[in-house]
Amino acid sequence: MHKKLKIIALIPARGGSKGLPRKNIQPLAGKPLIAHSIEVAKKSSLINRVIVTTDDKEIAGIAKKYGAEIPFIRPAQLARDDTLPFPVLKHALEFLYEKEQYKPDIIVWLEPPNPVRDARRIDDAIRTFARDKKADSLRAVCEPDVTPYKMWTLKGKYLEPFVKKNNRAIHGAPRQGLKKVYTQNGFVFLFRYDTIMKKGNIFGDRILPYIIEDKFVNIETKEDLDFAEFYFRRAKKLKK
Repeated sequence: MHKKLKIIALIPARGGSKGLPRKNIQPLAGKPLIAHSIEVAKKSSLINRVIVTTDDKEIAGIAKKYGAEIPFIRPAQLARDDTLPFPVLKHALEFLYEKEQYKPDIIVWLEPPNPVRDARRIDDAIRTFARDKKADSLRAVCEPDVTPYKMWTLKGKYLEPFVKKNNRAIHGAPRQGLKKVYTQNGFVFLFRYDTIMKKGNIFGDRILPYIIEDKFVNIETKEDLDFAEFYFRRAKKLKK
């Protein structure tokens, strides 16, 4: 990258969670879940600031302990179950500009439920995004275990193919002959400042993929947390 870009990591961590209460501060591999996202962001060689946006004072205290900035407490109306990322991002960017006249070039969005990350690949994603001047955003994706071309939906009480081609079902076709599809995996999302503040959404017109082949961990339930604990223990043993 030719010029020094202002790059911030923004980590969303509200206090409420229905599937797994207090999810963002549940212990995982000896530290609160949110700490994994903070620490990997701080290890990045390209991220200048690490900010946690939360409505919860306990989470704020823990985030500070692990080195994140807490420049504000997120309003309760932006921390509901149905709150989408866009208003949370917009609120954070508006606050930083109003209080500090600070406008980051790139926002790195790291959701705590995906704790299996490494700074090297985050930096690689940032460089990939920074090089493509036409891209408005980037998101990490991988190939799903099940393609939507093999899925079904209900029409009344009967099944019908979820995807049709020329009004014909293609669910019986070999997978190799089907169009390749990807699912986002939560490893990392990148946005340009103007995508959020001028285009008014998190996507923009051109979304750059960052393709990751290995599996990912997404923690939504106690069972997910138990699996993640097993994953970290196994990874630690393999390093010995």
